[in-house]
Amino acid sequence: ICQREENAEDLVQDAIERAVRSENRPAKRNELRPWMFRVIRNLRYDELRKRRVRREYLAAEKRLLDETDRQSDTARNVLVKLAYEKLQPAEAATVMDVPVGTIMSRISRARRALLAIVDDTAFPAKRVVLKR
Repeated sequence: ICQREENAEDLVQDAIERAVRSENRPAKRNELRPWMFRVIRNLRYDELRKRRVRREYLAAEKRLLDETDRQSDTARNVLVKLAYEKLQPAEAATVMDVPVGTIMSRISRARRALLAIVDDTAFPAKRVVLKR
């Protein structure tokens, strides 16, 4: 039933523990062996089922974390863009060492890009690309 000896030993130990605690164990000695094999088999199936459920849970958890990471990246990018917009154009120009007109142009493009992202369902074919 088990591929590894350690697993088999654990399984037999669990089966004996369950047999000792059980109130429904067979009264006749010749019925005890088949009953114990059923207990062992059922315990093994339960263990395999638990492993499968854990694998599925972990896979779902990983997918959820991956989606959350992607969403948090998007949220972070939006927050950075919003924070950038709060800067005065002259201050941003000084920080980036570019003319104020360049900043104004980039802010305008960034606003259009944000609106396109937010309104993506309304205008799925329309995409605004930010240039650097």
